Amino acid sequence: MFKKLIGTKDFYRHLLTLAIPIMIQNGVTNFVNMLDNIMVGSVGTVEMTGVAVTNQLFFVFSLCIFGAVSGVGIFGAQYVGAKDHEGLRYTFRFKIIFCTALTLFSIGIFVILGDFLIGLYLKGEGDPSDAIASLGFAKQYMYIMFAGLLPATLVQCYSSTLRETGQTFIPMVASLVAVATNLILDYILIFGKFGFPKLGVAGAAIATVIARFIEFGILFFWTFNNRHKKESLKFICGAYKSLYVPRQLIGRIVVKGFPLLFNETFWAAGLATISQCYSTRGLDVVAANNIANTFFHVVAVACFAVGGAIGIILGQQLGAGDIELARETAPKLIFFSFLVSVVVCAIFCVIAIYAPALYNTTPEIRLLATRFMQIIGLIMPAGALANSMYFTLRSGGRTYLTILFDSGFVWLFCVTTAYFLSRFTTIEILPMFFIIQALTWLKVIFSFPFVKKGIWLKNIIN
Repeated sequence: MFKKLIGTKDFYRHLLTLAIPIMIQNGVTNFVNMLDNIMVGSVGTVEMTGVAVTNQLFFVFSLCIFGAVSGVGIFGAQYVGAKDHEGLRYTFRFKIIFCTALTLFSIGIFVILGDFLIGLYLKGEGDPSDAIASLGFAKQYMYIMFAGLLPATLVQCYSSTLRETGQTFIPMVASLVAVATNLILDYILIFGKFGFPKLGVAGAAIATVIARFIEFGILFFWTFNNRHKKESLKFICGAYKSLYVPRQLIGRIVVKGFPLLFNETFWAAGLATISQCYSTRGLDVVAANNIANTFFHVVAVACFAVGGAIGIILGQQLGAGDIELARETAPKLIFFSFLVSVVVCAIFCVIAIYAPALYNTTPEIRLLATRFMQIIGLIMPAGALANSMYFTLRSGGRTYLTILFDSGFVWLFCVTTAYFLSRFTTIEILPMFFIIQALTWLKVIFSFPFVKKGIWLKNIIN
């Protein structure tokens, strides 16, 4: 039994070849976001709270775009496995068209409902003047960030398609350049260095927008300039000559892929709702939760990268029609993801003791952030298992199941529990936080039988 969970050297070499560039790209991005967060936090707690709330809303948008490209990417990965360049070109074109429209629609929603959505997180216990100040900083940050949403969306379209072809290195390089730019400009614009004005929160937003344009520029020009040199880049040839996508493919994307869009959107909205439930226990909770999540995203990139690699590997095997190989590969991938999470858990629990001290905030917020991080760390192996099973089910187009076990689970169990505890009990924030996080084990228990039965073993492009 144990032998079925261990792969060969070539197996791990292939897995790490895909996962490590994704890990580095996301890790460096999240690391710079962490430094950005710390620098804003050094300006003041109300500034940090305002930016944190806005980023919580943008997180929903970002996951919505991720869901869209992932839903289409199910077909992209299988077209790559079948060596169908035209099919991949159609999926790429669909991503660009749909995600651009989705971005413009989202900006409109934020403009109309921005004040209301931000205000939901600022109604907990605390000084009313702090809430008003945080609202002002949140709106300032949001309106500048609008300029960077479209290039950020196009980055996801390009990066996801390149990864589907196995080109994981250039998205990593583009991300490294972008985050280095972001970090340097953060230091200059937030604190007013080298003769520039001290812009604070506005400076952080401007730096991020510039970095997003640079990242997109690198991906666009590299892909375009190498289209005749690399076989895997043939999809870009003629991609912008028309808006045509076969009606039959659109229908299949809607049936198989769009559920992922809805899943990611409602999942992110569920997490945002849970955070809002936490915020009823005070503005200190908003700040502490922001600190905990910032460091979590830096450390947990290893688990998320392995999950992304699982989707690519299994998708390519299914697209090539090698069903039995996919069946044998899945448990090895899931087990490796679990082992990685155990190591990450230990690291994160140690970091939790020291990391909050980097923020210029109150001792109470630092201690609360440490406790949040320790709770998250203990539940991390469950999260890794759930994440790897999610990508396994998704690789074969079982998107309705992913909705059930992902966003459906979050709303039915986590959001419902958080809302009840926050509105109808006087339970303290730490036990509430632990209960919500521990529910992840239920998701693992519910998902496992469906993965084991192999109902996801489907080729969806033929």
